[in-house]
Amino acid sequence: VQLQASGGGLVQTGDSLRLSCTASGRTSSNNGVGWFRQAPGKEREIVAGINWRGDNTYYADSVKGRFTISRDRAKNTVYLQMNSLKPEDTALYYCASARSATYSTDRARYAYWGQGTQVTVSS
Repeated sequence: VQLQASGGGLVQTGDSLRLSCTASGRTSSNNGVGWFRQAPGKEREIVAGINWRGDNTYYADSVKGRFTISRDRAKNTVYLQMNSLKPEDTALYYCASARSATYSTDRARYAYWGQGTQVTVSS
């Protein structure tokens, strides 16, 4: 399974971006997916997660009300809509496919990782 994350870029405070994570190879749309981010010098942290059906989601407190995770199972793609971006959202964003049907906040429960897409928010 290969995960391709895309959609990052350089934006200003208050702008929006939509990240995409597309799976290829021996894919399964029956797995949970998580979006993580890692800023320089910091631990990789979960931002949002979604279960296989797309009807159960999770958001870190820092992004609640601003980010929305969704998935299109027919396209093997998971999206992260990011609104009202802040400089503290600057990080390398990764998507990951879970080992089960739901998401997890534990990185060890993810089997496959994308290569990351950079999001930079200027003040």
